[in-house]
Amino acid sequence: MRLHPVDRVDNISGEDFQQHYYKPMKPLVIADLAKAWPAYDKWNWQYFKNIVGDKRVGLYNNVKSDAYTPINTADDYKTFGEYIDMISQGPAGWRIFLFNIFDHAPELASDFTWPEHLMKGFVKKYPMLFTGGATSITHMHFDIDLSHILHTQFTGRKRVLLFPFEEQHKLYRKPFEVLSLADFSNYADNKGKPDYEQFPALKLAQGYEVILDHGDTLFMPAGYWHHMEYLDSGFAMSLRALQKSHIGKLNGLWNLFGMRGIDTLMKRTAPKWWYDYKKEKVFKAAGRVLTTNGVH
Repeated sequence: MRLHPVDRVDNISGEDFQQHYYKPMKPLVIADLAKAWPAYDKWNWQYFKNIVGDKRVGLYNNVKSDAYTPINTADDYKTFGEYIDMISQGPAGWRIFLFNIFDHAPELASDFTWPEHLMKGFVKKYPMLFTGGATSITHMHFDIDLSHILHTQFTGRKRVLLFPFEEQHKLYRKPFEVLSLADFSNYADNKGKPDYEQFPALKLAQGYEVILDHGDTLFMPAGYWHHMEYLDSGFAMSLRALQKSHIGKLNGLWNLFGMRGIDTLMKRTAPKWWYDYKKEKVFKAAGRVLTTNGVH
């Protein structure tokens, strides 16, 4: 992999953001965007435990999906308070995925401001909280609805690997899915780098790497692949904005209601055949990339 640092600024005007990052579809970290929000100092484990500690949440482990893995099905369940106690005691490879805490505590919406000076089209019904214990992993994927994302990290640090959507075949994207067949777990560790022998096209993939700390807001353009590893127990909030173009919106709708529906049906009716079929397609697409780049 050929990785570059993500640009970082303290603040940025809407005009500069649009010209240099939004339109060119380039990621950016804005360090001070969240510092003016009440959430910056107010949101912590104890605060969340007090207001939603009794809510039952689905937990996800670090195991990558396979032929028989249902779509977005939790691996365990606990109350939010029990989960916080667990990950506060030390490394715990469990995360909460797409928990809409605002449904349970709508007053939290007054703790931040929608940054509409940067871009329009925010889906204000769906700000989402993402929570993980130290060592937990969000495997390489892109968001199915193809929205632009502003991802603000609060407690803890997180390592993020990013690739433009166009790198999909180098990343061994599974057809009819938003996931990579390759495993990037602990890729920064010498012993945990991706398997270049099995997935040689990964060597050609051009992307970015960044570590997010408390208050950092990462702009992830629509369709960007991302792999996240929690270096500490922590949580982040994602604000989503629809693409301006009708084509971008339609592609997101197709992914949600067409592509995912086909994949779900095939996983239920012929999981092993479907998995093997997609795997064959993955390696053929990567092989074409290797041939085009003169790699044998």
